[in-house]
Amino acid sequence: MSEHRPQLEITRDAATAAARAAEIVASRVASGAAKVLGLATGGTMVPVYAHLVAAVQARKLSFHGVTGFNLDEYVGVAPHLPASFHAYMRQHLFALTDFAPDHAHIPDGLAPDLAAEASRYEMAIAQAGGIDLQLLGIGSNGHIGFNEPGSDFASRTRVVELSEATRRANAVAFPDGAVPEQALTMGVGTILQARDILLLATGVEKAGAIAAAIEGPLSTDCPASALRLHQRVRIICDEAAASELDGPTADIRRRA
Repeated sequence: MSEHRPQLEITRDAATAAARAAEIVASRVASGAAKVLGLATGGTMVPVYAHLVAAVQARKLSFHGVTGFNLDEYVGVAPHLPASFHAYMRQHLFALTDFAPDHAHIPDGLAPDLAAEASRYEMAIAQAGGIDLQLLGIGSNGHIGFNEPGSDFASRTRVVELSEATRRANAVAFPDGAVPEQALTMGVGTILQARDILLLATGVEKAGAIAAAIEGPLSTDCPASALRLHQRVRIICDEAAASELDGPTADIRRRA
């Protein structure tokens, strides 16, 4: 397997990093280069979507004709519940823009046959022509999507068991403490089939994961390290998230 060095940009703070990520997404959508987007959730993405919403509302951007595929959804959480990623996407992007409802795809965590739903989702991505630009966050344990440490780099959309670390990190969305134990997620292999990948990381709690992903061993112990198998990966992070990077990234591009 050939390794490739991701293009890395470090910004002074999280707000600048989010604005930069939104700028890239908006540019690709506006040019027609990203007609199929892979979409992520989580706190890191909230300001990114806020910038995109503002651009649409200012009539500087349109999602008309764009198709979206979200990375994941919890198993057993109904789409109308606030903790679902369906609700997250409605709140932060879909309901506030001209994103067509029938072009916004999220795995069905209530499907009676989850294996069949995973296969259906893979087929839907293929029928859409594949993902042009995949937006990613990263977990503090190096997960991308909900691909926890140990996930095979060739894995496809499937049901996964969520680690205790991941469940703790997402507990804020579940006031009753009933954090799901499983999720449906695109696999690492699914993610790597995107034509371009954009990963955003902010905060010192992501510093170890970023260092492992970029400078550590190519290993399933850090699923994000698999991104080095892709030729077109851009990683944007703030100074805090980049704080554990070492010598091999000395010539990185820094932005004001």
